[in-house]
Amino acid sequence: MDYTLPENIRLMRDTVSRFVKNELEPISQKVEEEEKIPESIVQKMRDLGFFGLSIPEEYGGMGLGTLGESVLNEEFGRVNSCFRSRFGTNNGIGSQGILIDGTPEQKEKYLPRIASGEWTAAFALTEPNAGSDAANIQTKAEKKGDVYLLNGLKHFITNGDIADVVTVMAVTDKTKGPRGVTAFIVEKTFPGYSVGKIDKKMGIHGNNTSEIVFEDCQVPAGNIIGLQEGKGFSTAMKVLEKGRITISAVCLGTAQYCLDASIAYSKQRVQFGKPISANQAIQWMLADMAISIYTARQIVYHTAWCRDQKQKVTQQAAMCKVYCTEMVNRVADSALQIHGGMGYMKESPLERIYRDMRLYRIFEGTSEVQRMVIARELLKD
Repeated sequence: MDYTLPENIRLMRDTVSRFVKNELEPISQKVEEEEKIPESIVQKMRDLGFFGLSIPEEYGGMGLGTLGESVLNEEFGRVNSCFRSRFGTNNGIGSQGILIDGTPEQKEKYLPRIASGEWTAAFALTEPNAGSDAANIQTKAEKKGDVYLLNGLKHFITNGDIADVVTVMAVTDKTKGPRGVTAFIVEKTFPGYSVGKIDKKMGIHGNNTSEIVFEDCQVPAGNIIGLQEGKGFSTAMKVLEKGRITISAVCLGTAQYCLDASIAYSKQRVQFGKPISANQAIQWMLADMAISIYTARQIVYHTAWCRDQKQKVTQQAAMCKVYCTEMVNRVADSALQIHGGMGYMKESPLERIYRDMRLYRIFEGTSEVQRMVIARELLKD
């Protein structure tokens, strides 16, 4: 594998890096406290094309491959996670079902609006009884003439409170198990669609998750992704596989930020007459952080590259997700320890990172589910 990045990716990485430093970092703490990203910043994200990073150029996006998107997500990982989450669903779980399995007409109708950021996209799989057990979906879809009536509740839906279009998994034939799940494209204007409770979360405060409620929600039959009943579970798994790689890239960027901050702080913090960086205990923590980050970067870049080459990466993507999400939690813990009491204060980015990164071991497939996926792949004949 050649790790040399194409010039366009390097230029885009530089653009993102400047945007993070000049536009996002200065307001990060304010966004954390007010729990809202200014609309002016969201518009700048639209203008820079961030909502369409992974969507093909023919639909108005940038058409980046998985490696290119991962490189940019690494940069976004260096700042408050809520910023990336605001447009992340448009590039990932909110759009990929349509992009991977949708009909040409569905792609033409929805992807340009998603790529431009005019519409915010979301992905509704999780329910009170269907999280890690994704096959246990209870939301039902019953055909009535030219429409399907959806009934059920989805929760913990990222951008659910502001989504204009949502990929919804619902059961069309309960006798078939996972093969009875169908993927629907649901617009917020469809009768019977409503937003429920907005969650109060431990972290990622500038970006909401919420319930979405379906009460005889009328969805046209033409809005089944790919126009095929029973393919929803397969679509969902494809969508989540890509997300495991890009989420890993975000964790990589956050871990790098923690290391950089820890190196700088250890050089200027003086105790017992010398910088704490002179202490072997601190040096070894920094070394272990650097080893973990170096390892993570190799597996993320390689898995992303393999996916761009159309290779199967089910096992590798799960490995990335479990390793990188657990790695960033270890690195954040070490960074906070190095910063001591200062790191524990609310005004420290490390305090926020420590809370924010805990979610990454849970959403879009827990560490336990990733290990199940890895083991299943290992044990195949």
